[in-house]
Amino acid sequence: MKGIVLAGGKGSRLYPITLGVSKQLLPVYDCPMIYYPLSVLLRAGISEILIISSPEHLLGFQNLLGDGSEFGVSFSYAKQFAPKGIAESLIIAENFLNGDACTLILGDNLFYGDGVEKGLQKAIKSEGASIFSYPVKDPQRYGVIGYDANCKPISIIEKPQKPASNRAVTGLYVYPNTAVEIAKGLNPSARGEIEITDINQHFLEIGNLSVIDLSKSDSWFDTGTIDSLYEATDYVRALESRVGVKVGCIEEAAFTSGFITIHQVGARAEKLSSTSYGDYLSQIVQSHGG
Repeated sequence: MKGIVLAGGKGSRLYPITLGVSKQLLPVYDCPMIYYPLSVLLRAGISEILIISSPEHLLGFQNLLGDGSEFGVSFSYAKQFAPKGIAESLIIAENFLNGDACTLILGDNLFYGDGVEKGLQKAIKSEGASIFSYPVKDPQRYGVIGYDANCKPISIIEKPQKPASNRAVTGLYVYPNTAVEIAKGLNPSARGEIEITDINQHFLEIGNLSVIDLSKSDSWFDTGTIDSLYEATDYVRALESRVGVKVGCIEEAAFTSGFITIHQVGARAEKLSSTSYGDYLSQIVQSHGG
């Protein structure tokens, strides 16, 4: 299982902020936005990750993350020259995947909760495709899953006027190795994009799609607007101050998955010693007798 983080797009809903910087490099409280999806992949035990972004922003991610060796993993990079749809990331990643299954996560999505971790582990162990749903109050803005009387998924409709449920498709997907060829066979939609909904619809139609329903005790944020960005920041700050948890700490995620030692966590803490983030890493080291 390999991982893909799609960190492309223009971030036009955040203009003028994103005219000079990638949206996924903006801070959500005290972490770069991309730390949050990366931590999801790392906690799931995924150590080979491809980061896809636009040519003008890719160097920023490379400067931030390097080759992944500091975190005991491998980061690769690829360019998306124009925003042609989420599903295009599978085509871009073809050589990287080299026939392997993948977990694809959007670089501006923030997930947190036991349901996310347990659901992702379940999805990775399954042989088919899996998507994650979340209850929302405004499903018209999202891809929406319809269910039959037995709660079996029967439809996925993008931004429906009359939603079949309040269950939105989130930016977290697990696909078998057949997904790349499926993506290559799709025609662009009316808006010129290779739609991820078409990928999901394909697996649904052949009976090979699982929907993992996250609950309200889990958290999901799409941080693509100013309001949602600040909402996510407030959530992360409150969680850290009340519970002492740093949601997007990729060092902790790497350590938990056994990719790095406590001494390597300590090295990162020393590198970031003048920050609250570095203090948090130092606390991890101290709690493990380092």
